[in-house]
Amino acid sequence: MKIIPLHNREKSLIKKAIDQNREAQQQLFEQFSPKMLSVCRQYVKDLHHAEDLMLQGFLKIFINLHKFKNEGSFEGWIRRIMVNTCISYLRKKNPIQLTDEDYSFNEQANHSLESTSVEDIQKLIDQLPDGYKMVFNLYAIEGYKHSEIAQQLNISESTSKSQLFKARKWLQTSYIKMNEIKNADK
Repeated sequence: MKIIPLHNREKSLIKKAIDQNREAQQQLFEQFSPKMLSVCRQYVKDLHHAEDLMLQGFLKIFINLHKFKNEGSFEGWIRRIMVNTCISYLRKKNPIQLTDEDYSFNEQANHSLESTSVEDIQKLIDQLPDGYKMVFNLYAIEGYKHSEIAQQLNISESTSKSQLFKARKWLQTSYIKMNEIKNADK
């Protein structure tokens, strides 16, 4: 029963924010900014750049808030704007290099992730080449399909699938190396 009042509260906040109510805009920002900073951080490893992108994303959100049609979740709509803002930034900064580097695949990648911290996983993702990272994030984290990724990045579906496969191989190899280093230090 609490879902309906919460949904109505969000609708009311959105309506007020569309009418340039600064308090409503502030409440929306405070409600969604932690999650959206996390989204931006997935694409950009430097926290300050991620914060800037989040703020740029919120500017776009408030400018285009009247375009939100209450179809689907508001958070999903915001998230898509954040992802697109990050992709645009990365394209301008450095055109995405889709690479054909072949990383050796090691079957020892079955190590348990349970003992691996979120920070370590994020560090591994941050080290991915930009093309791998973009496709990996869009597929594994954002839940995009390969056809959507291909359209978003202006690549073929097969390139998207290939980049994801190579990203996974790279992460597995890096994970094994990271564990070997940790075990050697013990």
